[in-house]
Amino acid sequence: MLQVGIVGLPNVGKSTLFKTLTKKQVPCENFPFCTIEPNVGIVEVPDERLWALSKKSVSQKTVTAAIEFVDIAGLVAGAHKGEGLGNKFLANIREVDMIAHVVRAFKDSNVHHVNEGIDPLRDVEIIELELAMADLDTVQKRLNNLVSKMKAGKTRELEAEQSGLTKILAAIQSGKPAREVELDEDEQKVIKSFGLLTLKPVLYVVNVDEETAASANWQSPLGPERLAFPLSVKIESEIMEMPAEEQTVFLESLGLKQSGLDRMIVKCYELLNLITYFTSGEKESRAWTVRNGAKAPEAAGVIHTDFEKAFICAEIINWQDFVALGEAGAKEAGKMHMEGKEYVMKDGDTCYFKVGV
Repeated sequence: MLQVGIVGLPNVGKSTLFKTLTKKQVPCENFPFCTIEPNVGIVEVPDERLWALSKKSVSQKTVTAAIEFVDIAGLVAGAHKGEGLGNKFLANIREVDMIAHVVRAFKDSNVHHVNEGIDPLRDVEIIELELAMADLDTVQKRLNNLVSKMKAGKTRELEAEQSGLTKILAAIQSGKPAREVELDEDEQKVIKSFGLLTLKPVLYVVNVDEETAASANWQSPLGPERLAFPLSVKIESEIMEMPAEEQTVFLESLGLKQSGLDRMIVKCYELLNLITYFTSGEKESRAWTVRNGAKAPEAAGVIHTDFEKAFICAEIINWQDFVALGEAGAKEAGKMHMEGKEYVMKDGDTCYFKVGV
């Protein structure tokens, strides 16, 4: 399961966001470093299509796609040198697939800020610098180790590692994250295993007050180059305390179909470059996660690893046709198409895979 690491300075709302996301009680008292060990929670990816399919199939069971969120200890300046819980923070964040960087933009005299005054851009730059410095150390060490390895004999993999690391070193030294570096296929393969922090995609979650959250004209304080998302963690926490029926009514009164949390989860899903395909029948309707651009055998392998090698073909029905006509009706209407190994999966495909024994 893909992991999203929730990071940020102490007292910006990370643990409250995590608790609200997962409905899981975690320590979030008002003092720095209350989160010592990373808390992990599994969050459903909201998708109305799945429930429509389940209703059409009269499924006994409905299983959503999911993302794992990890609440990681707060960071302070000097973390790459071991300040605060820096070493623990950096080790934990290397394991996640993407970062949800929570930034404080609300004012509350009762909630201490580790740096005096509210300045979202300053706070973001503190963490970005720590991640960059940690990566700089990693890259320089690996480049130094390469010298002796390449003396013993150059290989395609070593050359790819050297060229990729050299590009990333130049980027970090010029103030750019590793994710902005263009790498060829060989470089990407070797660099991926190093767990570079600035290589991970980032969604900046700007924790705002109630008035700002309701504004239709919100402008990010972090600049156009950062993908930012406004969210009032306090409001979202209060919404999650309501019964499900009241949540729906409350959101409809605001003209919304989804809560801010749900929209954030979907944003994370999209940023991870994932799509959803479905299986649906009387026993179960389920949403499956696969990378964008995956071919049919790879998608079948998500269900069971043996299915990828044993793949024969896939019967595909668009989810809308399935809901409108049912499986049998879609086949009769010519809305079902048979696809082979080269078929590239589309978001919303409803599938039946045929595999060898």
